Amino acid sequence: MMNYTMPKILIIEDDTSFAQMLQKFLIKKGYDVEIGFTVKEGRQKLKQTRFDLVLTDLRLPDAEGIELITDIRNKVPVIIMTGYAEVGSAVSAMKKGAFDYISKPFTTDAVLKIIGSALSTVDKTGQTGNEFIDTVKKPEIQPKPSIIIGSPNLVSSASKKLEEYIGLVAPTDMSVLVTGESGTGKEVTAKAIHDRSKRRDRPFIAVDCGAIPKELASSEFFGHLKGSFTGAINDKVGTFEAANGGTLFLDEVGNLPYDNQIQLLRALQERRIRRIGSTKEIDVDVRILTATNEDLKVAVKEGRFREDLYHRLNEFSLQIPSLIDRQGDLIILVEHFLEISNKRLNKRITGFTKEVWNIFESYGWPGNIRELQNVIQRAVLLTGDGEITKEALPTEIIETPTVNNDNGNISKSEFEKEQIIKALKRTNYNKSKAAKLLQVTRKTLYNRISHYDLDV
Repeated sequence: MMNYTMPKILIIEDDTSFAQMLQKFLIKKGYDVEIGFTVKEGRQKLKQTRFDLVLTDLRLPDAEGIELITDIRNKVPVIIMTGYAEVGSAVSAMKKGAFDYISKPFTTDAVLKIIGSALSTVDKTGQTGNEFIDTVKKPEIQPKPSIIIGSPNLVSSASKKLEEYIGLVAPTDMSVLVTGESGTGKEVTAKAIHDRSKRRDRPFIAVDCGAIPKELASSEFFGHLKGSFTGAINDKVGTFEAANGGTLFLDEVGNLPYDNQIQLLRALQERRIRRIGSTKEIDVDVRILTATNEDLKVAVKEGRFREDLYHRLNEFSLQIPSLIDRQGDLIILVEHFLEISNKRLNKRITGFTKEVWNIFESYGWPGNIRELQNVIQRAVLLTGDGEITKEALPTEIIETPTVNNDNGNISKSEFEKEQIIKALKRTNYNKSKAAKLLQVTRKTLYNRISHYDLDV
C-alpha cells in the first residue's frame, strides 16, 4: 500500500506574523510547511530538505527573493508574493523562471488555487519552469467546490433551504453569521454570499481569527506604518482596507480576544479605520460575514463575547446543516469529490464497491463534508484502478458503529456522544489528541463535553 506524503512548502517571508498565519492556514489545508525569514535561511532549508514548492516574498532583508529563482527554478516551482506596487518586478521574476506571482493581501481561495496549479504542473522528472506558464493552461482546482453549499443537484430539504436563504440574503448588505459544525463548509457559504452580491466584483478577504495572536490583531485588521512598533519593517495594509468595497469574512470569530472585539466593534460602527502609527483615518465600506462552530449566545452569557458585537454581526444567521442531516446528498457529494480527486491526482477510478457504499451510508461523518472529501481523496490516491475497496478507507471509518438518522438505531446526539467518549478513550483522555481525531477544535470539544455532562 502506498504512503501518502503531504506536499512540502517553504515560505520565505520576513513579516513574522504574516508568515506564521499563512503557515497555520496551509497546515490546516493539508500541507507540510516550514518558514524562513531571509534568503540565506531559505537557501539553508532548501539544502537540508526537499520541498515541493517555494512561496517567497519579493523584498527580503538580506536580498531579493528573485535571487532564489536562479538557484532552484529547475528543481521546484517558485511563487513570488508581492505588493500591488511591485507587479512589474513580479513579471520580471516570472521571466527568470518563477511559476507565478500573487499580490498581497490575497484571499485564501486565491493562494490555494495558485498553489494547486503550481503543484499540478510539475512534470514527471520533478522539474518545472517557465515553459509551463506559456504552454499549459493552469487547471481550475477548487479546494472547496461550490456544490458543498447548495446546488440544483442536491436533493435534501436542508440543502435546498440553505440555498434559498443564501439567495435571499446575498443581494443585501446585511451582516451574516454563519454557524455549523467543523467541516460543513462555512467559508464556502460566505464566498457564495459574496459571489451573488452586488460586491462580487470587489475583494473577498478571509481572516482566521483563531490564528491571529492577540498582540497582532490590530495590525492585521487595520494595518500599520513602518517603524510603528518593533518588527514593523514595512508599511502594511490591513484586511479592512484590503476588503474596501467588498466583503470581509471573519472565520472562527468566537476566538477573537475581548480587547480586539472592542476594536472590531468600533470599526464597524464608525466605518473608518486608522493604521497603527498613523493619524490619518481611512473610510472603509465593507460587508462583514462571520463564522463560528461555537454557540456565541453561550459565550455572551459567560462574558467571553460582547453582546453588542454579537448583535452587530448577527443581522441574519445561517445554520449550515451537518452531513448526517442532509439525507440524499451523500451519493451526489461522493461522486463529485471522486471526479475532483481523479482530476487532481490524474487517476481514473471508476467508483466504489457495494461494501464501501454501505460503510459510507452507515458512518456518522463527524468531520462532515471536509472529512468526506479527505477520505475520498485518500482512497483515490491508494487505489490503482477500477473501484475503491474497503482496504483504501481509514480504519476509524471502518471500525465506527453504524448510525441511522431515520429514528433508527442511534440518535444524532447519542452518536455524537458515543464518538466523543470513544475518541477520549483512544487517546487516553488527551483532549487535544481527541479533538484532532474528531476533527474539531479543542474549544468545540470542551463545549460538547460540557453539553453532554461527560465525566472525564
